[in-house]
Amino acid sequence: MLSIKNLKAIIESTGNEVLKGINLEVKPGERVGIVGHSGAGKSTITKLVLRLNDVTSGKIMIDGQDIRNVSQDDLRSAISYVPQESILFHRTIKENINYGKINATMNEIIEVSKKAHAHEFVLNLSKGYDTLVGERGVKLSGGERQRVAIARAMLKPAPILILDEATSSLDSISESYIQEAFTELMKGKTSIVIAHRLSTVQKMDRIIVLEKGKIVEDGTHKQLLRKKGFYRNLWDHQTGGFLE
Repeated sequence: MLSIKNLKAIIESTGNEVLKGINLEVKPGERVGIVGHSGAGKSTITKLVLRLNDVTSGKIMIDGQDIRNVSQDDLRSAISYVPQESILFHRTIKENINYGKINATMNEIIEVSKKAHAHEFVLNLSKGYDTLVGERGVKLSGGERQRVAIARAMLKPAPILILDEATSSLDSISESYIQEAFTELMKGKTSIVIAHRLSTVQKMDRIIVLEKGKIVEDGTHKQLLRKKGFYRNLWDHQTGGFLE
């Protein structure tokens, strides 16, 4: 279980408090979406769970253990992370994927590539899985880079998955492929999905709505629409009020 208790975070450079008394429990295998306006504190939660930053007060626990009491290597070995802009290494596609599991077999790499909808485009490249992707993956499109990153996350034997705005920079066609891959990726994992596009979290087990650093709503997509509160306003703004 991932447990966040009375979490507060202050940006040292400005003194602004970006999270205020956040309490959240995510059960094993549960899929939780986190949404809100820009600056609400969504990505700050991700950074704190990954210990890219430390909390100002409160604590984050995984299976009852405070994450500050374990090494960062051990912590991150338990988490698969797919950010908005996935960074690839100037290596082959095969090497970028098996970074998630160094001793992976070629069959395992191909299997996760198929699930991530990457196998199709890789086969069309001149050297297939031995194709060099360039610095930061510049030889691939944004959607292709994300699919390679998802395949890498699928291969990593980590029980916790964090997706941080992982579709916000993609076109609609790429996003449809990525959404299918995400469904496969989340199977059997405790998942936290930070999203701007609400379509990304529509099918989550729960959706947490942040506003000015606080949790203001918590429920399923249908429950939150019926409340006609913050989430409903966000949904209507994105869909024009025509879809539910």
